[in-house]
Amino acid sequence: MVSKGPLLRLLTAINRRRMKLLMGLAFLAYVASVWGNFVNMRSLQENGDQKVESKIEEAVAPLREKIKDLEKRKRNVEHWIGHENFELINHDVVEPLYIEVDQIYHLASPASPPNYMYNPIKTLKTNTIGTLNMLGLAKRVGARLLLASTSEVYGDPEVHPQNEDYWGHVNPIGPRACYDEGKRVAETMCYAYMKQEGVEVRVARIFNTFGPRMHMNDGRVVSNFILQALQGEPLTVYGPGTQTRAFQYVSDLVNGLVALMNSNVSSPVNLGNPEEHTILEFAQLIKKLVGSGSEIQFLSEAQDDPQKRKPDIRKAKLLLGWEPVVPLEEGLNKAIHYFRKELEYQANNQYIPKPKPARMKKGRTRHN
Repeated sequence: MVSKGPLLRLLTAINRRRMKLLMGLAFLAYVASVWGNFVNMRSLQENGDQKVESKIEEAVAPLREKIKDLEKRKRNVEHWIGHENFELINHDVVEPLYIEVDQIYHLASPASPPNYMYNPIKTLKTNTIGTLNMLGLAKRVGARLLLASTSEVYGDPEVHPQNEDYWGHVNPIGPRACYDEGKRVAETMCYAYMKQEGVEVRVARIFNTFGPRMHMNDGRVVSNFILQALQGEPLTVYGPGTQTRAFQYVSDLVNGLVALMNSNVSSPVNLGNPEEHTILEFAQLIKKLVGSGSEIQFLSEAQDDPQKRKPDIRKAKLLLGWEPVVPLEEGLNKAIHYFRKELEYQANNQYIPKPKPARMKKGRTRHN
């Protein structure tokens, strides 16, 4: 009979040898893999099938654009950094957020057609899961939530001007449905939380807004026209240009949002400028204000592009005492001045923005 001591030592020695052998094999496999990749890369480079440097550049190029966007956004708020009442948190609302607040302005969502149609699933997640997360936060801390909804809930309206009682005319499976229907269900969520959980909600249906610090190449009609006029390029109008829009200056919108948040009005409220212009008139006005010799170029009409857009703001006037006060030309001149300065800044940094067309089926583009 063999004693337990020698037997254990024998097994231990065998296991050690086995482990060493396995580690040696693993190391050889790793070296072979690295060498194989190296040989393959050299072969590809020597044969001209695939240049590694070009592949790296191809992968990095979109990241450079993202970094430039992030730098731009940071510059929009850098004058507040260091203020005792300001804190900047970089967070995706699709993930839960745990902070202590009294009021929540839920403005999270891409709002220009190229941006929200670029990743429709992400747009839907932001407007649905993101809204649920913000409502959950409001419920947990007892905060009041203001949802930045949109005039897009009215779709291509059959009622003109659009008042808050109109239910809309929306294509639920069209190219812009991710945004239109995303905002519509966000409103539904707000009122479900209000009725079931007692959360205080405010809903602002925001019409076209412009002003300094907006993205120059975000694809919206204001930024497109100003950028094209400043760079001497054709102003692109989709369709005959008879579609109408109503543009408000950003400071008017901010005043309206604050007034709504601090009011007792829990039902939806339109915030927009009832001064209605055709897209063609708007293009001609920007040409004049910029002093540009750009031509106006007519392209094919975009799918589901609303033909009429004008807010009925009687409710905001009556219940909030709010209406736009900045004249259109005054606001446009401020935006043009800002865009001109941005072009100078970006030219000095070797980056020239171009208007971004919406990504549509059949290559069609659209206005916001």
